[in-house]
Amino acid sequence: MLTKTLRPVLVLLALSRVAAAQASLDITLKHGTPAEARTREQLERLLATYNVSPWIYTKTIVIDEQAIPFSHPVLTIHTRHLRDDELLLSTFVHEELHWFLAARQEATDQAIGDLRKLFPTVPAGGTAGARDEYSTYLHLLDCYLEQQADVELLGELKTKQVMDFWATDHYTWVYQTVISRSQDIGRIMRDRGLIPAR
Repeated sequence: MLTKTLRPVLVLLALSRVAAAQASLDITLKHGTPAEARTREQLERLLATYNVSPWIYTKTIVIDEQAIPFSHPVLTIHTRHLRDDELLLSTFVHEELHWFLAARQEATDQAIGDLRKLFPTVPAGGTAGARDEYSTYLHLLDCYLEQQADVELLGELKTKQVMDFWATDHYTWVYQTVISRSQDIGRIMRDRGLIPAR
């Protein structure tokens, strides 16, 4: 059993390792604009506030006010959520989780096969789906993991608010399906070993 004096020391050591790991991220600005600089400051503050280390798979991040967020080849986020910490944090985790799935391509493809049986027809393009059918299935996996990470980081109420916002903003069918069929998607993720370790 830990003594009362040793317990706080161990907590501080753990937190300092998390802070050090998160501080080693290289966050650069694409255009050097004030909005990009403020977004970098916002993201650095969020990384110092929340323990996102279980969901960090990259070391380099670019902030580009003209881009739609994407994960590869370099994780890139935009400046759109300067006034909303939860949306920026969720966007960051979403893009990091693409790296998690890409590193497990065989299991990801198997899970997509399972999803094709569950949802034989999915939207592609527009605001409802991703750029093509494969990407829509991939985003069912990624957005499910984003939802689960958000619950751990933000709690259930704020996660519901974030997911409800996304479900009317972009990938609307994907997010609506993640919200309504989360148990079914979660079962596939667990069966295929696609739940990140904590």
